[in-house]
Amino acid sequence: MPTTTKLKNETAKDGKVEFSKETYLFWYESMQLMRKFEERAGQLYGMQKIKGFCHLYIGQEACVAGAVTALTKDDKWITAYRDHAHPLALGSDPKAVMAELYGKETGISKGKGGSMHMFDKEKGFFGGHGIVGGQIPLGAGIAFAEKYNKTKNLCMTYMGDGAVRQGAFHEALNYAMLWKLPVIFCIENNGYAMGTSVARSSNVTELYKLGLAFDIPSEPVDGMSPEAVHTAVARAAARARAGEGPSLLEFRTYRYKGHSMSDPQKYRTKDEVEQYKQRDPIEVVRKTLLDKKFATEKDIEAIDQRVMGQVEESVKFAEESNYPDPSEALKDIYVQKDYPYITD
Repeated sequence: MPTTTKLKNETAKDGKVEFSKETYLFWYESMQLMRKFEERAGQLYGMQKIKGFCHLYIGQEACVAGAVTALTKDDKWITAYRDHAHPLALGSDPKAVMAELYGKETGISKGKGGSMHMFDKEKGFFGGHGIVGGQIPLGAGIAFAEKYNKTKNLCMTYMGDGAVRQGAFHEALNYAMLWKLPVIFCIENNGYAMGTSVARSSNVTELYKLGLAFDIPSEPVDGMSPEAVHTAVARAAARARAGEGPSLLEFRTYRYKGHSMSDPQKYRTKDEVEQYKQRDPIEVVRKTLLDKKFATEKDIEAIDQRVMGQVEESVKFAEESNYPDPSEALKDIYVQKDYPYITD
């Protein structure tokens, strides 16, 4: 996983970041992997290869790609149940993510979590969580642990726009600011909580303003732009590492697909979806690579082919893997070494 230091981005005197060729190449390949992986997952769900719930991230890729380049490999991450893209961006093996969707023992959560519960300890990814808003206080808790252990790490805590209606959101913000926890709360505002628009569920439609009630530095961010995401996250990260506490970022983004695979999407028009696609983050970065002569059409085609190869390899791996033995259902519930009073 790249960092801002490794990628050698430069900040001008006016505060604007000049992003390097390597950064744009990373963004393009990372977002393309997320996109093609999710498109394939959608196809496989229709073929009944993937069971249960499945929430695709198509359209929202910049919210993760831009954040990854602004942070370090030691920072922590947690999100809700639209969670396939986050570990992919952090460098998790696509084969393990796909195998988890299949419920196979080689999955990133040993086939026990499925679509909504991806975890990767090695990448600092503390999972997707199926309970709406349930991950928000957990993210604050992870940040508390980092502060307690006197590290300079922080926790990126993602949530959807619907989750800010949960009491846990406000409780977490209150204590995060009270204790100056190194946490960045990220609202992925794609406009709809399932099929209900933000305007139909809240008097406050500019969701970043919810953080102002707790004196948390809060701002809206163009979630369709990895540049904007990177810049905002880097600024919030600097505050967190300086001991100044949390930030709240509202990533204004959009999902091209339904809330889940069972969503008929009758609450929005095709014209609305097409309008957002005109600012597709992958296509915008692709154009930037070409305009700045950071890459040629041939270079981009090679990246696309490499990504598709990874995706198809992940499908083959998942298909050929075994399902977990039924006895696995009773394992990984307790950690024996940490709780010696627990016996088999």
